[in-house]
Amino acid sequence: MATWNSRGLRGSALEEFINRTNEKYLENGLALIQKIPTPITPIRIDKENRQITLAYFDQKSTVDYIGAVQGIPVCFDAKECHTDTFPLANIHAHQIAFMEDFEKQGGISFVLIAYTKREEYYYLTFSLLKRFWQRKEEGGRKSFRYEELEPEFFLQRDGGALVPYLEGMKQDLERRGPF
Repeated sequence: MATWNSRGLRGSALEEFINRTNEKYLENGLALIQKIPTPITPIRIDKENRQITLAYFDQKSTVDYIGAVQGIPVCFDAKECHTDTFPLANIHAHQIAFMEDFEKQGGISFVLIAYTKREEYYYLTFSLLKRFWQRKEEGGRKSFRYEELEPEFFLQRDGGALVPYLEGMKQDLERRGPF
């Protein structure tokens, strides 16, 4: 079981950028996306400061964010990568299953990856994630390389959004055809 004080805050800068982006999208009437809190069991509480100082994750979470964009159901996870190789161990089988079920219900699933050393954001379509996952399941690579990614899904920063994932989603939808 992972503890909150050793692993739980990884990616918090990326999540803060996504949260600000979500606020901007909401202000502009473009999307309503919410962060899904990870259920925890507090182990140690600092009563004086009213803070949890140690906790365990209760259960497997699904994805980090869920909501709707212009009437389209959306769910996605946010991951940071410090090298050019992304380990698929950072994504869990239950998350793949959730995203697949979400897509079967007419929603769109994806993963936002922050390549921190490159200072780039990438919109990983569920279809490409699924290909990488299946390759792993068939005994192939347990990761994917930066060079394997589709260049058109690297997100270009615009004036309003810190992580402009709606651009990636737009391309994803165009590729899928009529929704």
